[in-house]
Amino acid sequence: MTTVLTMRAIGKSFPGVRALDGVSLTVGEGEVVALLGENGAGKSTLMNILAGVFKDYEGEIEIGGEPARIHSPKDAGRHGIAMIHQELNLVPELSIADNIFLGRERAILDRKGMEARTAELLRGLGLDLSPRTLVKQCKIAERQLIEVAKALSQNVRVLVMDEPTSALADAEVHRLYEVIRDLTGRGVAVIYISHRLEELEEIADRVVVLRDGRYVGERSSIDRDELIQMMVGRPLGEMFPRANGGSDGAELLRVEGLSVPAEPGSGRTALREVSLSVRTGEIVGVAGLMGAGRSELLESIFGVHRAAAGRMMLGGRPYRPRSPKQAIARGVALVAEDRKAQSLVLGNTIGFNASLPSLKRFLRFGVVDRRREGAAVAGQVRELRVKAPGTRFTVGNLSGGNQQKVVLAKWLLTAPSLILMDEPTRGIDVGAKAEIHALMSELAASGKAVLVASSELPELLAMCDRILVLCEGRITAEFPRGQATQEAILAAAMARQQVTTL
Repeated sequence: MTTVLTMRAIGKSFPGVRALDGVSLTVGEGEVVALLGENGAGKSTLMNILAGVFKDYEGEIEIGGEPARIHSPKDAGRHGIAMIHQELNLVPELSIADNIFLGRERAILDRKGMEARTAELLRGLGLDLSPRTLVKQCKIAERQLIEVAKALSQNVRVLVMDEPTSALADAEVHRLYEVIRDLTGRGVAVIYISHRLEELEEIADRVVVLRDGRYVGERSSIDRDELIQMMVGRPLGEMFPRANGGSDGAELLRVEGLSVPAEPGSGRTALREVSLSVRTGEIVGVAGLMGAGRSELLESIFGVHRAAAGRMMLGGRPYRPRSPKQAIARGVALVAEDRKAQSLVLGNTIGFNASLPSLKRFLRFGVVDRRREGAAVAGQVRELRVKAPGTRFTVGNLSGGNQQKVVLAKWLLTAPSLILMDEPTRGIDVGAKAEIHALMSELAASGKAVLVASSELPELLAMCDRILVLCEGRITAEFPRGQATQEAILAAAMARQQVTTL
């Protein structure tokens, strides 16, 4: 196999942090190398050096056996290196076509040619979108596939994919695998960063593991337990620590015939006559393909979208929230899908973010009691084991897993009775996933009701007492724990007509 990329003894430091310490990596022509490690292990830093995002670093890079000086994204592009970043680099106000060709325009735009090529790329990824659609009108999963299309529009020799499936359901994931196989068949080298270990056996030729900025080792065979131990440096307990739950608690939430329209061009899926219930002490899952309406359902219960028909009951009382503020006042919390855009103020501190929705708790004579607020936040941060120097640390500088813990801390401080979770483990490492799964179990055991939407079927199958399946805004099936299978869920997720609840 011809070596396409060699990175030798790469080092990188930030103020107070040694992010990479002598890391080396090689990738061959047509090879898929998976890069694993916990958040903060150095994976994204290493790839950002390769992509020219970080211009100052130690070590050497070779492309095709020749030294390559990569100190900017343009340098990387000239060497045939493209990267799909975990944090999507799209301009929301521009069209899909404009985003795909951004930075490569000529003096006179060939608008027709750009849109034709964009349409071809989108079809190849199974996206039924117009090239003229504004990115801000697209769902997160669609934006992720647009990033893939943007990378594929270039003549790539090395393609870096940082969490490319984190917002995709199983059907979209398999479509992406087909694209990767097509690329490797044409000799493109692929570096694949993922926290979904179940993907590796299907897509990766080799696995390279980093920990604390250092190279730990590599494997050509996939042994899940061994890889986890290499990543975290210790044996990890149950990935899904959920004992058989119970549905004997009192009914907390009831939704009957909920219909929520979607405005033209909003990019949202309309909900049609959705009915469901969640009991105290119960974890209920929501499955479905991209665009099925999972996020819209949770957001509607949280008061983000107005219902046109149907009714809701919460704790035995009528519940019709007209805003998230009213939902919070009734004890409802939403861990949103996009934590950076919807849940956190990245430029502010852990303490500021964690106490935002619960400031009323700390008022004294109309003034926030900073001592009580700080003590409550610090206690929640300790309990969730957020890795940070203190509550005054900027949230934007935390790893994805620790940012998600701050989101959870924020909502737990409101003392909710119903917790809505939209992709709660998206883009976080295996250790943080296990901690969040354990927290979900603890919340249910303490009498909270949890409604969780996830594109990871193993997560839903292992953690939920019941699973609801959505297709095009309708519930098409309901499976009790122990009777659900991935095949049955996918069949219901692709069904257009409502089927009998099991």
